[in-house]
Amino acid sequence: MSDKRIGTKNFGKVYLEGKRYRSRREWRGVVDTLYDYSRWLYNWFNMFRIVLSKPRNIKAMFRYRWMSSYLAVPMMVDRHTQGLRGEHLRICHAEQDIIIEDVAKLLDKLFRGDRRIGNDTEFSKKVVLLDENEMQSVMMGFPTVVPLSREIASTYIPVLLNQRAAVHYIDVAQEYGLAGDVCPMPEAEAGVSIDDDAPILGCCAVQCNTTCDGSLLGNGVISKRLEFEDGIPVFQLATPLRHTSEDVQDYAAQEIRNAIAFIEEHTGEKWDWTYYFECAKRVNYATKCRLEWLEMSKTPYPQVFGSNLALYTETNYMAISGRLPVFEETDRKIMKLAEKAFRKKKMAANEYRHRAIVWGVQSHYYMDFLVWLLNCWGIVPLTDMLSMDNTDMIADEDTPENREQAIYDIAKLTERMIMRNRTHGGYRVLLDDLWKFVEEFNADMVILWEHMSCKALDGMHGMFEQRARELGINLVWVSHDLFDPRVVSRQGVRDQINTYMRTVMGEEPVDPTLEILPDEESW
Repeated sequence: MSDKRIGTKNFGKVYLEGKRYRSRREWRGVVDTLYDYSRWLYNWFNMFRIVLSKPRNIKAMFRYRWMSSYLAVPMMVDRHTQGLRGEHLRICHAEQDIIIEDVAKLLDKLFRGDRRIGNDTEFSKKVVLLDENEMQSVMMGFPTVVPLSREIASTYIPVLLNQRAAVHYIDVAQEYGLAGDVCPMPEAEAGVSIDDDAPILGCCAVQCNTTCDGSLLGNGVISKRLEFEDGIPVFQLATPLRHTSEDVQDYAAQEIRNAIAFIEEHTGEKWDWTYYFECAKRVNYATKCRLEWLEMSKTPYPQVFGSNLALYTETNYMAISGRLPVFEETDRKIMKLAEKAFRKKKMAANEYRHRAIVWGVQSHYYMDFLVWLLNCWGIVPLTDMLSMDNTDMIADEDTPENREQAIYDIAKLTERMIMRNRTHGGYRVLLDDLWKFVEEFNADMVILWEHMSCKALDGMHGMFEQRARELGINLVWVSHDLFDPRVVSRQGVRDQINTYMRTVMGEEPVDPTLEILPDEESW
């Protein structure tokens, strides 16, 4: 396989100013280029096979504004595989390709039950709608019930594909009186509902008091439309915010029991303990793999890191929760590739200058920022805040004692969902644990996303800076507004790093052509 890296090829020159596309595909040597191109074809094939091969789904392409963003799927994968070769390229495709296939199936199911599109009423009776930020662990005991998230399909994924996908819905929400200074993510989700641009299906819905007041506001708008206009009852899962405290766990477990009873009532299905413990075993295997990948990242030769770790963790941990065996197969494949590369002391780029922990709520309209860090400045993004979630094994053997423990396990998984685990539970999990990870991973830099509308994180700005000074750690703030590139653009994100590296660190980029990219019109 070719060992040529992106830094020797002036990769920034492939971007065409004012265009949504690039001038050419990346040349990776014969073997890796053929492999990468075969996966590009595979993803197109999957999208056509699962989504566009059915008349109802073609109808959805013209009904829903956000569906056009899915045409940019291959471009997103190209952005996340920049510069990768050998095992690292294959690890990235293993992660990205399974996510693409799963999202394609999500779209197909949404449109199958959608009253406007497929209107399969029998299928819809077995669908439970879950909001985007909710752990799907509460569904691990329902083998015949179909958990679906409209927000993942209409809001979360489109912004990863197309940086401007949420702008229209943010504006719609504000036109209807929602505050303009709340997080753009729940605001966009509420805007989709207000704009009548969400599929209508399901026998019931479960929402969670996810991470912030903005999320509660968005869920309130969505739930009222579901209940009063669509006739879909909604259960509010009020999970404790103080998830590190033992005195709230009994209450948390009771909330899970109530949610399960609600789902049983509206679907007519009963909780299946055999299926639950099958899922629990897969959850534990996924946790084991993630911990081993993180152990590799504590060495000079990290193998599974950056945006690929972040996106895969978010999907596998939160949206899958052990329900799909294919994700366990993918875990095994990634582990085999990672171990092989680790034994050979493989690197994902020619030069590693700095080892960074990436903290805070990352910018979803520019998720390939972590790949750019590596290729432009030689900064290795070892892990990120959203990937440092649950590290505990859950009960996975079917015994009377474990059936009781399982309810507490589900409650803890829900309490520790990706955003909750670090933004709630006291300053220890957000502030103190960061510096513990800096030491464990032998990092010399912290890149701290400053989401301008996230009041919980921004309120601790000074405390982060004070602790970084005490420890002698380089702390780089990167401001953004999550879903809205009009506030801080892609280049605006990059410029904050460029300025810091040149003025504070006194360094020149590994690849100067990546420092300023004419990609504001690209997907």
